[in-house]
Amino acid sequence: MALSRKKWNYIIMGASLFMIAVLSLINDKTAKVPSDAVPLFDQQLPLKQLQLNDHWLTLHNDQWQCQPQVLNCHKWAQAWQTIKVSPLSTEPSHDNKVQTLTIAINNMQAAQKWRYFPNEGLLQSSNNNWYQVPPSLRAELQPILAVPSQSK
Repeated sequence: MALSRKKWNYIIMGASLFMIAVLSLINDKTAKVPSDAVPLFDQQLPLKQLQLNDHWLTLHNDQWQCQPQVLNCHKWAQAWQTIKVSPLSTEPSHDNKVQTLTIAINNMQAAQKWRYFPNEGLLQSSNNNWYQVPPSLRAELQPILAVPSQSK
């Protein structure tokens, strides 16, 4: 028994409404920063310099500077300056895709070596403390790099 055009329209409208509801629910769950999230850097100890694997940014004369390949320098710096994290009490499970993060903070002598797991949004401090970055803040933490031209 074939469905009439009218029944197909009802099915399509119902499926569309269902998808809108699911996407709205997902957006509500991921767009909010958890209440236990705290800033990683504050006014007394602001971020001065950061290196994520081979890509760096630094604050020079109140202006953020990055290596030339980084296209989103200002947004990337802003994301790290204002990052919020939730402390975790135990070591979470994570994949092996890890990035080395070196952080220099104003008014501190030595830089700190951290580990960043971008797929899960996990940060591991040099003291082996674990932190979770909310999903809504993770996308801007990666630099956008210029692709080198392939000349023949």
